[in-house]
Amino acid sequence: MGNGANMVGEKKIETVHSRTKKIRQRMSMHIYVLPNLLTTGNMFFGFVAIVLSIQQNYTHAAYSIVAAAIFDLLDGRVARITHSTSQFGAEYDSLSDLVSFGVAPGILLYLWALQPFGRLGWLASFLFACCGALRLARFNVQANVIEKNYFQGLPIPMAAGIVASSVLAFTELEVEASHSFYLLAMTILLSFVMVSNFRYRSFKDIDLKGRKPFWYLVIGVALVFIIATKPEVMLFILFMSYALLGAIFGILKIGRHSAPKQVHSSIEDDLHEEVTDEHADEHSDEIDEETFAAVKEPK
Repeated sequence: MGNGANMVGEKKIETVHSRTKKIRQRMSMHIYVLPNLLTTGNMFFGFVAIVLSIQQNYTHAAYSIVAAAIFDLLDGRVARITHSTSQFGAEYDSLSDLVSFGVAPGILLYLWALQPFGRLGWLASFLFACCGALRLARFNVQANVIEKNYFQGLPIPMAAGIVASSVLAFTELEVEASHSFYLLAMTILLSFVMVSNFRYRSFKDIDLKGRKPFWYLVIGVALVFIIATKPEVMLFILFMSYALLGAIFGILKIGRHSAPKQVHSSIEDDLHEEVTDEHADEHSDEIDEETFAAVKEPK
């Protein structure tokens, strides 16, 4: 009897140790370093923009937001090229975007132009940051079901780019920004178009690698010439035109059509996967813990 009890006790101890080891293995996280370092650069320049705004160095704060946007563009491209995309990277990127393109532009707008409006000014700045967070959260949830060629609502990096370019444009034109009703209206407009259902072209369907008509190059040279005349002012006009045209087309319902078949099929596939997952959950006790950890490993 004593030997049997000892054997049972030893098996229980081994089972506890085995489960503890597997839990530690599951909790240990391995991440891709290069794309996440670039994402960190994005957050770094967003934080720098906040510090420079507090120091009333608004021009350099605007350039810091532009630098953050460059790092935001690079981390996604590098992750796709090196096949190092992961769920961790996607979540980290969204948190960095909130700092660089939500909080930093909101603080810059308030200290640069909206502070004389008092409560209305900081509420408008908060609205910008809050709508940016909502825009990011909605994008993360709907990333697999929305159209690839269109954005649903104005992308938050573009909204932050409009804020940064407005600072540079007003500085270049020597226009007083403090207590500007135009900038107050722009802040509120950008906030709402970010969380709207207006469709904005992503231009991901344009393939510039293949042969194109000659006038494509002519248009490109013309755009470079126009922007080069006054880069700070012309970029602000181009970015603001993109935001306004999307809002106008959305209000007038121009260019809206039913979702393509592949979007519907992807939704059906997701529903099928959910049903399959629910069926699998009923037998989850039979799945080995190591197999489950391998299935949940981010791709």
